[in-house]
Amino acid sequence: MDDIYNLLPSQIVMYSTQVCSDCLRAKAFFEANNISFLQIVIEEDPQAMEFVSGINRGFQSVPTIIFPDGSILREPSWEELRKKINK
Repeated sequence: MDDIYNLLPSQIVMYSTQVCSDCLRAKAFFEANNISFLQIVIEEDPQAMEFVSGINRGFQSVPTIIFPDGSILREPSWEELRKKINK
């Protein structure tokens, strides 16, 4: 299954930018907890930029994180990520 541009990916997919502090925090959370994820940098992928805008009512909210269960977190805090992963 192709996990890019998919609302039901087989793994965690994080759409981010290179200079976003929220993106760096989410990446650090996943790495600190040994959680694998696919990172898509939207500045490098115009289709990803459109996809993120489409699921965020026209906004390029990053990080936008899509989970295999179809749930989406936008700009989550460390605590929101912890709650999601511990469910």
